[in-house]
Amino acid sequence: MIRSLLTLLTLGFFFVTAQAQTTTGEPVKVVPGRWSAQKANDWYAKQPWPVGANFTPSTAINQLEFWQADTWDPQTIDKELGWAEGIGMNVMRVFLHNLLWENDAEGLKKRMGEFLTIADKHKIKILFVLFDSCWNDDPKTGKQPEPKPGVHNSGWLRAPGTKRMFDSRTWGPLEAYTKGVIGAYANDKRILGWDLFNEPTNNGYNDAVMPLLIKSFEWARAAKPSQPITSGWWHDHPLSNGFMLANSDIITFHNYKSAEDLEKQILELQKLGRPMICTEYMARKHNSLFQTCLPIFKKYKVGAINWGLVAGKTNTYYAWDEPIPSGDEPKLWFHEVFRKDGSPYKAEEVQVIRELTKK
Repeated sequence: MIRSLLTLLTLGFFFVTAQAQTTTGEPVKVVPGRWSAQKANDWYAKQPWPVGANFTPSTAINQLEFWQADTWDPQTIDKELGWAEGIGMNVMRVFLHNLLWENDAEGLKKRMGEFLTIADKHKIKILFVLFDSCWNDDPKTGKQPEPKPGVHNSGWLRAPGTKRMFDSRTWGPLEAYTKGVIGAYANDKRILGWDLFNEPTNNGYNDAVMPLLIKSFEWARAAKPSQPITSGWWHDHPLSNGFMLANSDIITFHNYKSAEDLEKQILELQKLGRPMICTEYMARKHNSLFQTCLPIFKKYKVGAINWGLVAGKTNTYYAWDEPIPSGDEPKLWFHEVFRKDGSPYKAEEVQVIRELTKK
């Protein structure tokens, strides 16, 4: 992995000087408007060390159930963000979905405003995610399915999904969504930033995702947000990773491996000279742990956003590859920090988070 990462970083430096080429020798798209490294570092210096979680309330199975009017649950959101505040967390990464905008743009903006008010009450900033290539295809609004017992993220949805990703004739509403959501909150200080596309090449999309990935950056730049935009390095796909590293204001990435692996990745990405936030980590089965990884993040002043806050309908305390059809609680939780009653899964983990986030 490190060898491939070095290759990506080499590509990244070329991209920044607008001299990069793809693996086929074609110039890589550099979207105008990227922050300078100086501006990005000045912005980051004004932020508290970002520590938090990917947040979906325990009562929602996916992005649609989170945000749709009939399942909107501000009471649970308030309660669970309060638990996060209580252990020193100050940022949440939160997924939106294009169908929410397309079906009820004004309602989505209203609920986003309400959500930001709740988060701000708990001194938590939000990193919003707009598109996602992970889990279930062919998303539909309306009543969402119940969780499959023991299955990790059984109801999570791709955005926009395969059919629309491959049909640019359907991208008008995606452009309106990107510009509309970012434009509505382009100067809102409660928002940490905009994460445009989660794991874009997941589910075998690979090179085919590039046209929409590029467009997502063009649309976001057109909205002129005061907050940074980014999309996170993950896995081994040089074309998309090189593009994202070359066009992101701040560097974001995923790492579900050991603290030793994490430190190596940070040291390599550090050479890009920009602020870094790890937007997904902490998988106990893979030895990605609060106790070992969070000190590494703090040592290098890298933001740390683990997957999952409260065990709920997403079922992400079950492992990706180890379903438990009976629905029994796994012996070792994969993700999540709290049980539904607010008690921590492991008290020692919460203590580490509290200690390391003390001002």
